[in-house]
Amino acid sequence: MKVSDILRVKGNTLVTVRPDDALAEAVKSMAEHDIGSLVVMEHGDLVGMLTFREVLLAVVGNGGSVGTQRVRSVMDDAPLTCTPETNINEVRRMMLGRHARYMPVLDRRTLMGVISFYDVAKTVVDAQDFENRMLKAYIRDWPEEKGEQSG
Repeated sequence: MKVSDILRVKGNTLVTVRPDDALAEAVKSMAEHDIGSLVVMEHGDLVGMLTFREVLLAVVGNGGSVGTQRVRSVMDDAPLTCTPETNINEVRRMMLGRHARYMPVLDRRTLMGVISFYDVAKTVVDAQDFENRMLKAYIRDWPEEKGEQSG
């Protein structure tokens, strides 16, 4: 299974922010869209990620408010990325290794979407459920050997 499989199901709605935008506006956007991350774009290029982790660290570091900080001052400027062709198992390893909850998907320099650890986990569970159903159906329909009688 590949990242493109997740994007196909999830869709490609993206919410972005610019690095010089006010952090308060970025947080408001996250709340309005009920999302945990924003992709930070500048001149059409991915330059960072802003997640609730960076927001919380900024709030704590600023005495309980976002103040007048800009996104650039708190964003992760070296986020993990993957491509639509990246295998889901590799994405899991990458996300676990960096404790990343969100990962931008790039096709060369074009942003294709963002996947979350939830998206990856749901995809894996759905695939396992499908495989289990297929195996159970296969076992249920197992052909009888010649000479065996049912009943």
